[in-house]
Amino acid sequence: MAACVTDTARAAACRDGAAAAHLKLISIFVIFFTSMFGMSAPVLLARFFQGKSLYDKAIVVIKCFAAGVILSTSLVHVLPDAYAALADCQVATKHPWKDFPFAGLVTLIGALLALVVDIAASSHMEHAHYAPVVTREESQGGGKKEAGESRIELGVSCDSGDAGESEGVEELAKLKQRLVSQVLEIGIIFHSVIIGVTMGMSQNVCTIRPLVLALAFHQVFEGMGLGGCVAQAGFSFGTTAYMCFLFSVTTPMGIVLGMILFSVTGYDDSSPNALIMEGLFGSISSGILIYMALVDLIAVDFFHNKLMTSDQRLKKASLVALTLGSAAMSLLALWA
Repeated sequence: MAACVTDTARAAACRDGAAAAHLKLISIFVIFFTSMFGMSAPVLLARFFQGKSLYDKAIVVIKCFAAGVILSTSLVHVLPDAYAALADCQVATKHPWKDFPFAGLVTLIGALLALVVDIAASSHMEHAHYAPVVTREESQGGGKKEAGESRIELGVSCDSGDAGESEGVEELAKLKQRLVSQVLEIGIIFHSVIIGVTMGMSQNVCTIRPLVLALAFHQVFEGMGLGGCVAQAGFSFGTTAYMCFLFSVTTPMGIVLGMILFSVTGYDDSSPNALIMEGLFGSISSGILIYMALVDLIAVDFFHNKLMTSDQRLKKASLVALTLGSAAMSLLALWA
């Protein structure tokens, strides 16, 4: 059975509400701008390469770096924090939390939920993309078509030929990548809100001070991971800007929300209920991120991307990028 042992003298010395509020106000602006830089950098880089011969290869390398960042985020940052929250002595000494490893179970549920959403959305896109639209002439003629007549499918002209079929496949792949980017941002936002609210409720200066710089770097790399996926999805400028802003503002809003919750309720971030919520939300976001990184990012590029399978140098560069992304994010676990 776990025992609660704390250094009360050190905890009292570190607990300074005024200093903690000052640090949190600084962190709101620092994290916002570093998040914006991190996510917009790969998007702008992709636009710079667009139209050039290296564009497709640059996108693949950026996406592999992003996959490494996201996989490391889920396995080295989010999941251990979730386990630690549910293993805290205030939680682990009570039923049902001491009877079963709920962090692992909820992570599994998160991965399965991501799979279900992926299957359902992919099936819907394929059905919608290839379902023929019946024109007025066809309806009047009983649905019959002449041998050489083309058909219009969701705005894609699919004449009887390889060109139309190729365009349809490319359009479907782009829709799939957009879905991946959106689900990925949802998983990252869960994680960002948890970080922000936890930091906003904390009054421990000794904890907050190193977190400000560490979270700034954390958001840069996490933003690069998400931005690399968004860059490949081919969103419009407005949608891309909205997604960048949403990612950048989520953690600062979480900090503000945490500060408001503490000032209104005096709710302690180290209370059992707060730890349980942190552990459960962290576990489910970890499951989503693990699934997205392995299935929709790494597996798709390394096993189903014709450009990579036909170019050994690109495959090696992508593997290096994947390793660098994983290593860079893993090193931040020393501080946050």
